[in-house]
Amino acid sequence: MLLLLRQGKISKWFSGIGQEAIAVGAALALKEDDQILPMMRNLGVFTTRKVELKKLFCQLMGKDGGFTKGRDRTFHFGHPEKNITGMISHLAAMLPVANGYGLAYQLNREKRVALAFIGDGATSEGDFHEALNLAAVWKLPVIFLIENNGYGLSTPTSEQYACENLVDRARGYGICGVKIDGNNILEVIKEIKKSADFARQGKGPTLIEAATFRMRGHEEASGTKYVPKKLFEKWEKHDPIKNFEKYLSTKNWFTDLVKQEIEDELTERLNVGIDFALNAPFPESTESAELKDVYAPIEHSYTPPNGKINTLRFVDAIKESLFQKMESDEKVILMGQDIAEYGGVFKISEGFVEKFGKERVRNTPIIESGIIGAAMGLSFEGFKPVVEMQFADFVSCGFNQIVNNLAKNYYRWEQGVNVTIRMPSGGGINAGPFHSQNPEAWFFHVPGLKIVYPSTPEDAKGLLHAAIDDPNPVLFFEHKGLYRSIKSEVPENLYHIPFGEARLVQEGKELSIITYGKGVSWAMDISKKMNISTDIIDLRSLIPLDEKTLLSSIKKTNRAIVLHEANLTGGIGGEIASIISEKAFEYLDAPVTRVASLDTPIPFGEKLESNLYLPLRRLQEKINQVLEY
Repeated sequence: MLLLLRQGKISKWFSGIGQEAIAVGAALALKEDDQILPMMRNLGVFTTRKVELKKLFCQLMGKDGGFTKGRDRTFHFGHPEKNITGMISHLAAMLPVANGYGLAYQLNREKRVALAFIGDGATSEGDFHEALNLAAVWKLPVIFLIENNGYGLSTPTSEQYACENLVDRARGYGICGVKIDGNNILEVIKEIKKSADFARQGKGPTLIEAATFRMRGHEEASGTKYVPKKLFEKWEKHDPIKNFEKYLSTKNWFTDLVKQEIEDELTERLNVGIDFALNAPFPESTESAELKDVYAPIEHSYTPPNGKINTLRFVDAIKESLFQKMESDEKVILMGQDIAEYGGVFKISEGFVEKFGKERVRNTPIIESGIIGAAMGLSFEGFKPVVEMQFADFVSCGFNQIVNNLAKNYYRWEQGVNVTIRMPSGGGINAGPFHSQNPEAWFFHVPGLKIVYPSTPEDAKGLLHAAIDDPNPVLFFEHKGLYRSIKSEVPENLYHIPFGEARLVQEGKELSIITYGKGVSWAMDISKKMNISTDIIDLRSLIPLDEKTLLSSIKKTNRAIVLHEANLTGGIGGEIASIISEKAFEYLDAPVTRVASLDTPIPFGEKLESNLYLPLRRLQEKINQVLEY
């Protein structure tokens, strides 16, 4: 690979030279059905697991025939058949995913283990600490393997952490920890086997610190000028391959001829793979093919509403959807803060733990990133995790897992991520700037996510069922102000409402109001109060967006207001207004007008929130302006 890099045939390479014993030893120590989550230096995991070299070299060269269709590089891919889940560039992000695998094995009563690699530098990241703590609390069968090579890129470990050894952190989390010579493959195999056996017995996770050194730069282009020469001289004596050869040379069977035969065989295998990849074309695609691969296809049929009708509050419809889905599908797992015995802060899961048990209704530590990542790993094993953010505002602490891990996964290596994140959101209840936000626009820009925001109990039940069955990550927004303030007729059966189908709430001729969530109630009230003939479009899902219905309405009424509770600037209303201007401009008799909340954080005081911040007080004035234009 270094030769190919110098010849300009690959663009980047993270060398594992000097560290080979850790990756190879870990893969040899585990069983074939154990999951490994490697990093950029762990080529030995892929070769030891016998990943097809032709495909591997195509991947490494960015050629057609690799694992990501040229959409991602090096080891940023998964190989389910080999039980390998590749990394993303946010270094500690896959440790929570390993927990998800471990939880799946625990729930399925399987004697399997997940092992996640991490470098010394990335142990400072939050996901490292969240993952270790969660694995400890739930006694998950996970091994966290630190490759401590002395540097985080160019920063030495003396500037990375103050404890004597990284493995000392294990004591703080109440788990086993062991430090090993990472350049001794026999010691690596022995200790990882021991930790794996420990995990298979249900005794929980282990943190392993493998002391090693990298003999190249962080990546080849960065060089090694920052490393003292004496360190290279010291670690050259501990080269894992040379030392293993010395060990083998004490065996009668390991002759020069045997060594040469091994090297010849490997060279031949490598050359076949390299030649194939060098002659392979670079990937080509089309706009439609690229867009098609952003989302995993839905393969199940939709269940329509039917049968008995009950009158339910918004909060009760969500509860009924979750309860019925858990009754009918044992793969549904609920996770979140205080959701078990306490029933969640909004009491939506109250009584669930008595019915379904604590294995399926799981209190989590106060973490967001760690539990979203774990949900991803769970989904890879066929579960349908539903994660409750205690308040939608707190999702900012899990942002990376959502936008970089969940959202991009299917596009990168065609593995769907069935994770639903419930998001109690919205103002009007005087909860201030950290419990009242509508953060849907944060995620609207991210391909691969689906965003749903119901406005009625009937829609809440059906859309939530559709979210849980969707093979893609879904952010399910629930306006807290609707929980106990509205009621409607809700079918008793467990039904789906497909995404991307807006609802025509009422028909009119003078104006179209396009909205979602709490805005639907506002639009209905103002329309009645002003006695105007209004089309009210409830979008229901923001991604996918039903352009056809909203454009059809504009072509009829010729005037449009886009209403939402989130702040005006950068809000989803701007995108909708742009769609109308681009695709229905000739039908407009007035400018498309947005009505939204003030561009400030949400204030706590009742009068500040209702009289200044929220958009309702500005809605009538804006309607008059549009109608009188």
